[in-house]
Amino acid sequence: MTEEHAHLVPYKTFLLIWVALLVLTVITVAAAQFDFGALNIWIALGIATLKSSLVVAIFMHMKYEQWLFKLALLAALAILAIFIGLTFFDVLYR
Repeated sequence: MTEEHAHLVPYKTFLLIWVALLVLTVITVAAAQFDFGALNIWIALGIATLKSSLVVAIFMHMKYEQWLFKLALLAALAILAIFIGLTFFDVLYR
C-alpha cells in the first residue's frame, strides 16, 4: 500500500468558497421572492447543485481524489437525478 500525502488547501480558498456559498444562499432567498412559474423548482435545484458541487469539490477534497472515486460519485448522483426526475413525472401526471 502506498502512502499518500494529504492535500493542503490554503485558508484563503476555504474563505472564498465560504463567501461564495453565502452569496449563493442570498441568491436562493432572493429567487424565492419571485414567481418564475414552473421554473421555480429548476432555479432552486440549479443553485443547490452549484452549492453542493462547491462543498464536495473543495471541503470534501473530491477535486484531489482518484478518477474511480469521482466516477462512483457521478454514478450515485446520476441515480439520484433519475429518481428525482421520475418523482417529478409522477407528480406531474397524477
